Amino acid sequence: MLDPKFVLENAGLVMDKCAQRGVRIDLSEFLRLSEARKETLREVEDLRSRRNKASEEVAGLKRSGRDAAALIAETKLVGERIKTLEDGLKPLEERIRTTLLNIPNLPDESVPVGADASGNVEVRRAGEPREFDFEPLAHWDLGTGLGILDFDRAAKIAGSRFTVSLAAAARMERALINFMLDIHTRERGFTEVLPPFIANEASLTGTGNLPKFAADLFKLEDYPWYLVPTAEVPLTNLHRDEILDGAALPERLAAYTPCFRSEAGSYGKDIRGLVRQHQFNKVEMMVFSLPENSMDELESMTAGAEEVLKRLGLTYRVVALCTGDMGFASRKTYDLEVWMPSRRGFMEISSCSNCGDFQARRSNIRFRRDPKAKPEFVHTLNGSGLAVGRTVAAILENFQLDGGSIDVPQALRPYMGGLTRIARS
Repeated sequence: MLDPKFVLENAGLVMDKCAQRGVRIDLSEFLRLSEARKETLREVEDLRSRRNKASEEVAGLKRSGRDAAALIAETKLVGERIKTLEDGLKPLEERIRTTLLNIPNLPDESVPVGADASGNVEVRRAGEPREFDFEPLAHWDLGTGLGILDFDRAAKIAGSRFTVSLAAAARMERALINFMLDIHTRERGFTEVLPPFIANEASLTGTGNLPKFAADLFKLEDYPWYLVPTAEVPLTNLHRDEILDGAALPERLAAYTPCFRSEAGSYGKDIRGLVRQHQFNKVEMMVFSLPENSMDELESMTAGAEEVLKRLGLTYRVVALCTGDMGFASRKTYDLEVWMPSRRGFMEISSCSNCGDFQARRSNIRFRRDPKAKPEFVHTLNGSGLAVGRTVAAILENFQLDGGSIDVPQALRPYMGGLTRIARS
Protein backbone atom coordinates (compact mmCIF):
# COMPACT_ATOMS: atom_id res chain seq x y z
CA MET A 1 0.00 0.00 0.00
CA LEU A 2 1.23 3.48 -0.80
CA ASP A 3 1.62 6.15 1.86
CA PRO A 4 -1.82 7.85 2.01
CA LYS A 5 -0.20 11.25 2.59
CA PHE A 6 2.01 10.76 -0.47
CA VAL A 7 -1.02 9.85 -2.60
CA LEU A 8 -2.91 12.92 -1.37
CA GLU A 9 -0.03 15.27 -2.10
CA ASN A 10 1.01 13.62 -5.39
CA ALA A 11 -2.23 12.34 -6.93
CA GLY A 12 -1.22 13.33 -10.45
CA LEU A 13 2.17 11.61 -10.17
CA VAL A 14 0.55 8.45 -8.79
CA MET A 15 -1.93 8.32 -11.69
CA ASP A 16 0.89 8.89 -14.21
CA LYS A 17 3.06 6.14 -12.67
CA CYS A 18 0.12 3.75 -12.65
CA ALA A 19 -0.53 4.57 -16.30
CA GLN A 20 3.05 3.49 -17.05
CA ARG A 21 2.07 0.15 -15.57
CA GLY A 22 -0.99 -0.02 -17.81
CA VAL A 23 -3.32 0.68 -14.89
CA ARG A 24 -5.75 3.57 -15.26
CA ILE A 25 -6.91 4.85 -11.90
CA ASP A 26 -9.11 7.80 -10.99
CA LEU A 27 -8.25 9.30 -7.62
CA SER A 28 -11.00 11.92 -7.59
CA GLU A 29 -13.17 9.80 -5.27
CA PHE A 30 -10.19 9.15 -3.00
CA LEU A 31 -9.44 12.87 -2.82
CA ARG A 32 -13.08 13.67 -2.08
CA LEU A 33 -13.33 11.03 0.63
CA SER A 34 -10.04 12.13 2.17
CA GLU A 35 -11.25 15.74 2.32
CA ALA A 36 -14.53 14.59 3.89
CA ARG A 37 -12.58 12.60 6.47
CA LYS A 38 -10.39 15.62 7.21
CA GLU A 39 -13.46 17.86 7.70
CA THR A 40 -15.15 15.26 9.90
CA LEU A 41 -12.05 14.91 12.10
CA ARG A 42 -11.83 18.70 12.37
CA GLU A 43 -15.48 18.92 13.45
CA VAL A 44 -15.03 16.10 15.96
CA GLU A 45 -12.01 17.86 17.43
CA ASP A 46 -13.92 21.15 17.70
CA LEU A 47 -16.88 19.41 19.35
CA ARG A 48 -14.64 17.64 21.84
CA SER A 49 -13.08 20.96 22.77
CA ARG A 50 -16.55 22.45 23.12
CA ARG A 51 -17.69 19.53 25.29
CA ASN A 52 -14.63 19.80 27.54
CA LYS A 53 -15.21 23.52 28.01
CA ALA A 54 -18.92 22.93 28.77
CA SER A 55 -18.02 20.26 31.31
CA GLU A 56 -15.85 22.75 33.14
CA GLU A 57 -18.68 25.29 33.07
CA VAL A 58 -21.12 22.69 34.43
CA ALA A 59 -18.76 21.97 37.28
CA GLY A 60 -18.49 25.70 38.02
CA LEU A 61 -22.28 26.12 38.03
CA LYS A 62 -22.72 23.22 40.41
CA ARG A 63 -20.06 24.55 42.75
CA SER A 64 -21.84 27.91 42.88
CA GLY A 65 -25.23 26.26 43.41
CA ARG A 66 -26.69 27.45 40.13
CA ASP A 67 -28.85 25.41 37.72
CA ALA A 68 -26.71 23.51 35.12
CA ALA A 69 -29.52 21.50 33.49
CA ALA A 70 -29.57 23.44 30.21
CA LEU A 71 -25.81 23.20 29.80
CA ILE A 72 -25.85 19.47 30.69
CA ALA A 73 -28.50 18.89 28.01
CA GLU A 74 -26.39 20.80 25.48
CA THR A 75 -23.32 18.77 26.43
CA LYS A 76 -25.28 15.56 25.90
CA LEU A 77 -26.30 16.69 22.42
CA VAL A 78 -22.68 17.50 21.62
CA GLY A 79 -21.68 14.00 22.74
CA GLU A 80 -24.35 12.42 20.56
CA ARG A 81 -23.12 14.45 17.59
CA ILE A 82 -19.55 13.30 18.21
CA LYS A 83 -20.68 9.66 18.26
CA THR A 84 -22.64 10.12 15.03
CA LEU A 85 -19.60 11.64 13.31
CA GLU A 86 -17.26 8.92 14.63
CA ASP A 87 -19.63 6.18 13.46
CA GLY A 88 -19.66 7.85 10.04
CA LEU A 89 -15.85 7.86 9.97
CA LYS A 90 -15.62 4.07 9.98
CA PRO A 91 -17.20 3.41 6.55
CA LEU A 92 -15.45 6.50 5.20
CA GLU A 93 -12.03 5.22 6.27
CA GLU A 94 -12.85 1.73 4.99
CA ARG A 95 -13.62 3.14 1.53
CA ILE A 96 -10.36 5.09 1.57
CA ARG A 97 -8.42 1.97 2.60
CA THR A 98 -10.12 -0.11 -0.10
CA THR A 99 -9.03 2.43 -2.71
CA LEU A 100 -5.45 2.37 -1.42
CA LEU A 101 -5.38 -1.45 -1.35
CA ASN A 102 -6.21 -1.53 -5.07
CA ILE A 103 -3.49 0.91 -6.17
CA PRO A 104 -0.34 -0.95 -7.38
CA ASN A 105 3.15 -0.14 -6.19
CA LEU A 106 4.93 2.62 -8.08
CA PRO A 107 7.89 1.53 -10.23
CA ASP A 108 11.39 2.61 -9.29
CA GLU A 109 13.03 5.21 -11.53
CA SER A 110 15.45 2.55 -12.80
CA VAL A 111 12.63 0.38 -14.22
CA PRO A 112 12.31 0.53 -18.01
CA VAL A 113 9.02 1.96 -19.23
CA GLY A 114 7.00 -0.38 -21.44
CA ALA A 115 3.47 -1.60 -22.04
CA ASP A 116 4.06 -5.35 -21.84
CA ALA A 117 6.73 -8.07 -21.92
CA SER A 118 8.07 -6.70 -25.20
CA GLY A 119 9.42 -3.74 -23.20
CA ASN A 120 11.54 -5.92 -20.88
CA VAL A 121 15.31 -5.41 -21.07
CA GLU A 122 17.87 -8.21 -21.03
CA VAL A 123 20.54 -7.43 -18.43
CA ARG A 124 22.87 -10.42 -18.93
CA ARG A 125 22.93 -14.05 -19.94
CA ALA A 126 25.02 -17.07 -19.04
CA GLY A 127 25.84 -20.01 -21.29
CA GLU A 128 24.85 -20.83 -24.84
CA PRO A 129 21.90 -22.95 -25.95
CA ARG A 130 22.90 -26.55 -26.56
CA GLU A 131 23.15 -27.69 -30.17
CA PHE A 132 21.47 -31.07 -30.71
CA ASP A 133 22.34 -33.52 -33.48
CA PHE A 134 18.81 -34.92 -33.20
CA GLU A 135 15.35 -33.40 -32.86
CA PRO A 136 14.92 -32.63 -29.13
CA LEU A 137 11.67 -33.60 -27.45
CA ALA A 138 9.52 -31.52 -25.13
CA HIS A 139 9.73 -32.42 -21.44
CA TRP A 140 6.19 -33.82 -21.34
CA ASP A 141 7.04 -36.29 -24.12
CA LEU A 142 10.33 -37.18 -22.45
CA GLY A 143 8.74 -37.67 -19.03
CA THR A 144 5.86 -39.72 -20.42
CA GLY A 145 8.21 -41.85 -22.52
CA LEU A 146 10.39 -42.58 -19.49
CA GLY A 147 7.37 -43.38 -17.35
CA ILE A 148 8.26 -40.70 -14.78
CA LEU A 149 5.51 -38.13 -15.53
CA ASP A 150 1.85 -39.12 -15.73
CA PHE A 151 -0.54 -36.36 -16.75
CA ASP A 152 -3.49 -38.65 -17.57
CA ARG A 153 -3.69 -40.22 -14.11
CA ALA A 154 -3.24 -36.80 -12.49
CA ALA A 155 -6.24 -35.58 -14.50
CA LYS A 156 -8.21 -38.59 -13.24
CA ILE A 157 -7.27 -37.79 -9.64
CA ALA A 158 -7.70 -34.01 -9.70
CA GLY A 159 -8.20 -32.55 -13.17
CA SER A 160 -6.17 -30.73 -15.79
CA ARG A 161 -2.94 -28.94 -14.90
CA PHE A 162 -1.87 -31.46 -12.30
CA THR A 163 0.95 -34.01 -12.58
CA VAL A 164 1.90 -37.28 -10.97
CA SER A 165 5.70 -37.50 -10.73
CA LEU A 166 7.07 -41.03 -10.44
CA ALA A 167 10.40 -42.67 -9.66
CA ALA A 168 13.29 -40.49 -10.89
CA ALA A 169 11.08 -37.43 -11.47
CA ALA A 170 9.70 -37.59 -7.93
CA ARG A 171 13.20 -38.05 -6.57
CA MET A 172 14.47 -35.16 -8.69
CA GLU A 173 11.82 -32.82 -7.23
CA ARG A 174 12.94 -33.78 -3.71
CA ALA A 175 16.61 -33.54 -4.68
CA LEU A 176 16.18 -30.07 -6.19
CA ILE A 177 14.38 -28.77 -3.09
CA ASN A 178 17.28 -29.90 -0.89
CA PHE A 179 19.90 -28.70 -3.39
CA MET A 180 18.34 -25.22 -3.59
CA LEU A 181 17.81 -24.89 0.16
CA ASP A 182 21.41 -25.94 0.84
CA ILE A 183 22.74 -23.22 -1.45
CA HIS A 184 20.58 -20.52 0.12
CA THR A 185 21.01 -21.57 3.75
CA ARG A 186 24.43 -23.20 4.10
CA GLU A 187 26.24 -20.94 1.66
CA ARG A 188 24.30 -17.68 1.50
CA GLY A 189 23.18 -17.32 5.10
CA PHE A 190 19.40 -17.59 4.76
CA THR A 191 17.44 -19.09 7.64
CA GLU A 192 15.31 -22.07 6.64
CA VAL A 193 11.61 -21.86 7.51
CA LEU A 194 8.84 -24.44 7.14
CA PRO A 195 5.66 -22.32 7.31
CA PRO A 196 1.95 -23.25 7.10
CA PHE A 197 0.71 -24.01 3.61
CA ILE A 198 -2.57 -22.18 4.23
CA ALA A 199 -3.03 -18.52 5.12
CA ASN A 200 -5.79 -16.21 6.30
CA GLU A 201 -7.23 -13.16 4.59
CA ALA A 202 -5.06 -10.70 6.55
CA SER A 203 -1.89 -12.48 5.36
CA LEU A 204 -2.93 -12.40 1.69
CA THR A 205 -4.02 -8.78 1.99
CA GLY A 206 -0.63 -7.93 3.45
CA THR A 207 1.26 -9.28 0.45
CA GLY A 208 -1.11 -7.73 -2.11
CA ASN A 209 -2.88 -10.90 -3.25
CA LEU A 210 -6.15 -9.64 -1.78
CA PRO A 211 -8.49 -8.00 -2.48
CA LYS A 212 -7.52 -7.46 -6.11
CA PHE A 213 -6.47 -10.99 -7.09
CA ALA A 214 -8.97 -13.20 -5.27
CA ALA A 215 -9.72 -15.07 -8.51
CA ASP A 216 -6.13 -16.34 -8.62
CA LEU A 217 -6.45 -18.08 -5.25
CA PHE A 218 -7.94 -21.33 -3.98
CA LYS A 219 -10.16 -20.64 -0.96
CA LEU A 220 -11.08 -23.41 1.46
CA GLU A 221 -14.86 -23.78 1.55
CA ASP A 222 -16.44 -22.99 4.92
CA TYR A 223 -13.10 -21.86 6.35
CA PRO A 224 -11.47 -18.39 6.45
CA TRP A 225 -8.33 -19.77 4.80
CA TYR A 226 -6.65 -19.94 1.41
CA LEU A 227 -4.03 -22.29 0.00
CA VAL A 228 -0.80 -20.32 -0.33
CA PRO A 229 0.08 -19.23 -3.89
CA THR A 230 3.73 -18.84 -2.81
CA ALA A 231 5.81 -18.99 0.38
CA GLU A 232 6.13 -15.21 0.08
CA VAL A 233 2.75 -14.99 1.83
CA PRO A 234 3.56 -16.80 5.10
CA LEU A 235 7.15 -15.54 5.19
CA THR A 236 6.15 -11.87 4.86
CA ASN A 237 3.50 -12.28 7.52
CA LEU A 238 5.86 -13.75 10.08
CA HIS A 239 6.41 -10.15 11.22
CA ARG A 240 2.98 -8.63 10.59
CA ASP A 241 2.18 -5.98 13.24
CA GLU A 242 5.70 -6.17 14.67
CA ILE A 243 8.49 -3.66 15.23
CA LEU A 244 11.88 -5.18 14.37
CA ASP A 245 15.32 -4.32 15.65
CA GLY A 246 17.00 -2.35 12.87
CA ALA A 247 20.42 -3.59 14.00
CA ALA A 248 19.32 -7.17 13.20
CA LEU A 249 18.40 -6.36 9.58
CA PRO A 250 18.60 -7.68 6.96
CA GLU A 251 16.71 -10.81 7.93
CA ARG A 252 16.97 -13.40 5.15
CA LEU A 253 14.63 -16.40 5.03
CA ALA A 254 14.23 -19.36 2.69
CA ALA A 255 11.36 -21.84 2.54
CA TYR A 256 10.05 -24.74 0.53
CA THR A 257 6.29 -24.90 0.04
CA PRO A 258 3.87 -26.36 -2.44
CA CYS A 259 2.12 -23.50 -4.23
CA PHE A 260 -1.50 -23.42 -5.39
CA ARG A 261 -2.77 -21.10 -8.13
CA SER A 262 -5.95 -21.03 -10.16
CA GLU A 263 -4.15 -19.49 -13.15
CA ALA A 264 -7.35 -17.51 -13.74
CA GLY A 265 -5.79 -15.19 -16.31
CA SER A 266 -3.67 -17.66 -18.27
CA TYR A 267 -6.31 -18.32 -20.98
CA GLY A 268 -4.91 -21.69 -22.06
CA LYS A 269 -1.25 -20.62 -22.05
CA ASP A 270 1.29 -23.41 -21.35
CA ILE A 271 -1.42 -25.97 -20.74
CA ARG A 272 0.93 -28.89 -21.45
CA GLY A 273 3.66 -30.11 -19.15
CA LEU A 274 5.02 -28.70 -15.90
CA VAL A 275 5.15 -25.01 -16.71
CA ARG A 276 1.78 -23.66 -15.54
CA GLN A 277 0.28 -26.01 -12.97
CA HIS A 278 -2.40 -25.51 -10.33
CA GLN A 279 -0.03 -27.13 -7.81
CA PHE A 280 3.76 -26.94 -7.91
CA ASN A 281 6.75 -26.91 -5.58
CA LYS A 282 8.94 -23.86 -5.09
CA VAL A 283 11.81 -22.70 -2.93
CA GLU A 284 11.32 -19.06 -1.99
CA MET A 285 13.71 -16.39 -0.70
CA MET A 286 12.45 -13.56 1.49
CA VAL A 287 14.31 -10.53 2.90
CA PHE A 288 13.36 -7.84 5.41
CA SER A 289 15.75 -4.96 4.70
CA LEU A 290 16.66 -1.47 5.77
CA PRO A 291 15.24 0.90 3.12
CA GLU A 292 18.64 2.22 2.03
CA ASN A 293 19.96 -1.31 1.38
CA SER A 294 17.01 -2.93 -0.38
CA MET A 295 18.27 -2.45 -3.94
CA ASP A 296 21.57 -4.10 -3.01
CA GLU A 297 19.57 -6.94 -1.45
CA LEU A 298 17.68 -7.33 -4.74
CA GLU A 299 20.93 -7.76 -6.63
CA SER A 300 22.18 -10.29 -4.06
CA MET A 301 18.91 -12.26 -4.12
CA THR A 302 18.99 -12.41 -7.92
CA ALA A 303 22.60 -13.64 -7.79
CA GLY A 304 21.49 -16.41 -5.41
CA ALA A 305 18.85 -17.62 -7.85
CA GLU A 306 21.41 -17.45 -10.65
CA GLU A 307 23.80 -19.62 -8.65
CA VAL A 308 21.33 -22.51 -8.73
CA LEU A 309 21.10 -22.33 -12.52
CA LYS A 310 24.87 -22.01 -12.93
CA ARG A 311 25.57 -25.11 -10.87
CA LEU A 312 22.99 -27.11 -12.77
CA GLY A 313 24.64 -26.06 -16.03
CA LEU A 314 21.51 -24.45 -17.46
CA THR A 315 21.65 -21.60 -19.96
CA TYR A 316 19.72 -18.58 -18.73
CA ARG A 317 19.32 -14.83 -18.95
CA VAL A 318 18.37 -12.08 -16.49
CA VAL A 319 15.67 -9.67 -17.62
CA ALA A 320 14.64 -6.37 -16.02
CA LEU A 321 10.85 -6.22 -16.22
CA CYS A 322 9.34 -3.06 -17.62
CA THR A 323 6.61 -1.05 -15.91
CA GLY A 324 3.81 -2.82 -17.76
CA ASP A 325 4.97 -6.35 -16.91
CA MET A 326 5.73 -6.09 -13.20
CA GLY A 327 3.68 -7.68 -10.44
CA PHE A 328 1.18 -5.62 -8.46
CA ALA A 329 3.33 -5.27 -5.31
CA SER A 330 6.70 -4.87 -6.99
CA ARG A 331 8.82 -1.75 -7.16
CA LYS A 332 11.48 -3.45 -9.31
CA THR A 333 11.71 -7.01 -10.64
CA TYR A 334 14.29 -9.20 -12.33
CA ASP A 335 13.10 -12.38 -14.05
CA LEU A 336 15.45 -15.27 -14.64
CA GLU A 337 14.60 -17.12 -17.83
CA VAL A 338 16.01 -20.55 -18.66
CA TRP A 339 16.58 -21.85 -22.20
CA MET A 340 14.02 -24.46 -23.28
CA PRO A 341 14.85 -26.42 -26.47
CA SER A 342 11.19 -27.30 -27.11
CA ARG A 343 10.38 -23.58 -27.30
CA ARG A 344 13.60 -22.59 -29.01
CA GLY A 345 13.44 -19.76 -26.52
CA PHE A 346 13.54 -18.77 -22.87
CA MET A 347 11.03 -19.52 -20.08
CA GLU A 348 10.67 -17.74 -16.74
CA ILE A 349 12.00 -19.84 -13.87
CA SER A 350 12.44 -17.19 -11.16
CA SER A 351 11.16 -13.73 -10.36
CA CYS A 352 13.03 -11.57 -7.80
CA SER A 353 11.30 -8.41 -6.62
CA ASN A 354 11.92 -5.45 -4.34
CA CYS A 355 8.55 -4.33 -2.97
CA GLY A 356 9.93 -1.35 -1.04
CA ASP A 357 7.64 -0.48 1.88
CA PHE A 358 4.48 -1.42 -0.07
CA GLN A 359 3.84 -4.74 1.69
CA ALA A 360 5.18 -3.45 5.00
CA ARG A 361 2.53 -0.72 5.07
CA ARG A 362 -0.23 -3.24 4.34
CA SER A 363 1.14 -5.61 7.01
CA ASN A 364 2.33 -2.96 9.49
CA ILE A 365 5.92 -4.25 9.64
CA ARG A 366 8.26 -1.63 11.06
CA PHE A 367 11.71 -1.32 12.61
CA ARG A 368 13.62 0.99 14.94
CA ARG A 369 17.17 2.09 14.23
CA ASP A 370 17.68 2.45 17.99
CA PRO A 371 15.40 2.06 21.04
CA LYS A 372 14.50 5.76 21.09
CA ALA A 373 14.00 6.19 17.35
CA LYS A 374 10.63 6.55 15.65
CA PRO A 375 9.49 3.30 13.94
CA GLU A 376 9.94 3.15 10.15
CA PHE A 377 8.55 0.72 7.60
CA VAL A 378 10.93 -2.02 6.47
CA HIS A 379 11.45 -2.93 2.83
CA THR A 380 10.44 -6.46 1.79
CA LEU A 381 11.91 -8.52 -1.04
CA ASN A 382 10.99 -11.93 -2.40
CA GLY A 383 12.33 -14.22 -5.08
CA SER A 384 12.01 -17.75 -6.44
CA GLY A 385 15.05 -19.80 -5.76
CA LEU A 386 13.73 -21.65 -7.88
CA ALA A 387 10.39 -22.96 -9.18
CA VAL A 388 11.05 -26.69 -8.83
CA GLY A 389 8.75 -28.13 -11.50
CA ARG A 390 10.05 -25.74 -14.11
CA THR A 391 13.60 -26.69 -13.15
CA VAL A 392 12.75 -30.36 -13.68
CA ALA A 393 11.34 -29.46 -17.11
CA ALA A 394 14.50 -27.54 -17.99
CA ILE A 395 16.75 -30.41 -16.93
CA LEU A 396 14.76 -32.98 -18.89
CA GLU A 397 14.91 -30.91 -22.08
CA ASN A 398 18.48 -29.63 -21.86
CA PHE A 399 20.11 -32.87 -20.70
CA GLN A 400 18.22 -35.27 -22.97
CA LEU A 401 20.00 -37.82 -25.11
CA ASP A 402 19.05 -39.30 -28.45
CA GLY A 403 16.54 -42.00 -27.64
CA GLY A 404 14.94 -40.15 -24.72
CA SER A 405 17.28 -40.83 -21.79
CA ILE A 406 18.36 -37.97 -19.49
CA ASP A 407 21.78 -37.20 -18.07
CA VAL A 408 21.55 -36.03 -14.45
CA PRO A 409 23.44 -32.72 -13.93
CA GLN A 410 26.71 -33.30 -12.09
CA ALA A 411 25.81 -31.01 -9.17
CA LEU A 412 22.55 -32.87 -8.56
CA ARG A 413 23.92 -36.42 -8.54
CA PRO A 414 24.83 -36.49 -4.82
CA TYR A 415 21.21 -35.55 -4.08
CA MET A 416 19.97 -38.32 -6.39
CA GLY A 417 21.87 -41.12 -4.63
CA GLY A 418 24.60 -41.07 -7.25
CA LEU A 419 22.20 -41.58 -10.18
CA THR A 420 23.88 -40.39 -13.36
CA ARG A 421 21.29 -41.18 -16.01
CA ILE A 422 17.52 -41.59 -16.19
CA ALA A 423 16.47 -44.28 -18.65
CA ARG A 424 13.30 -46.30 -19.09
CA SER A 425 13.56 -49.47 -17.07
